[in-house]
Amino acid sequence: MQLQQLQYFVAVSETRHFTRAAETVHVAQPSLSQQIKALERELGADLFQRARGNITLTDAGEALLPLARRILADADTARHEVLELVQLRRGRVRLGATPSLCTGLLPDVLRAFHDRYPGIRLMIEEGGSHDLVRELARGALDLALVVLPLPTASPALTTVELLREDLVVVSSPEAPRPGDGRRAVRIADLEGERLVMFRHGYDLRELTVAACRAEGFEPDFAVEGGEMDAVLGFVRAGLGMAVVPRMVAARSGRGLRVTPLARPGLHRTIALAHRSDVAPPRAARELQRMLLER
Repeated sequence: MQLQQLQYFVAVSETRHFTRAAETVHVAQPSLSQQIKALERELGADLFQRARGNITLTDAGEALLPLARRILADADTARHEVLELVQLRRGRVRLGATPSLCTGLLPDVLRAFHDRYPGIRLMIEEGGSHDLVRELARGALDLALVVLPLPTASPALTTVELLREDLVVVSSPEAPRPGDGRRAVRIADLEGERLVMFRHGYDLRELTVAACRAEGFEPDFAVEGGEMDAVLGFVRAGLGMAVVPRMVAARSGRGLRVTPLARPGLHRTIALAHRSDVAPPRAARELQRMLLER
């Protein structure tokens, strides 16, 4: 079994077309077909069901696809690791983070990292913790900033707690103050208030909804389905209030009233995660060190 054969197999799986797959990997279509057949002989099973104009994966193909993607990702990581110079003058780091962390925590750390290692390419992927855990597991990311506890048990990941962050309520300065104007608002005070809510998959959505239900009420959404920037924009426009991380609120500038939550408040724990079975590349380890020492 060769890496090239796995690359061709993944290309056909993604395009569901042999000619388009050959164009994607820059090889003649007959050569690609021959390599796929050689791979099938090696494995002793057909990987595709071939019908005119319709290419689908067999059960064997479905089983191989995630493994092939992971093997190719690991090989790519190894290639980049070897190419890195001792002085970290070139290379890459693939970092996943939730959108709120991209807004609040990362800018200063990434600027410091880039100033120290300008030749290292930073590739950032935003997503919810569930999506980032999946991308880590398949080798598409070197590191990820995720919210604990993880959405599913992930024994193949190593996590290191980074920080515990308070959540606050943001509202338009032109709207009535939440909690009858008190300096700190309780979750119970949000009952009957119109909330601007994140899309499904955001950790902040699940955390806020769970806190409201623990107080015995269902939150009332004025707008839902937004990303972080959209949520903050809707709040500024006076459509409702939202529960966001303190760091995000502090960086959001004018146009928002920030009200802390009364004790015990709401918090979230941020951790840095990587695969347990593969050490992150050297550049990723350096970024990890800077994040932990920030």
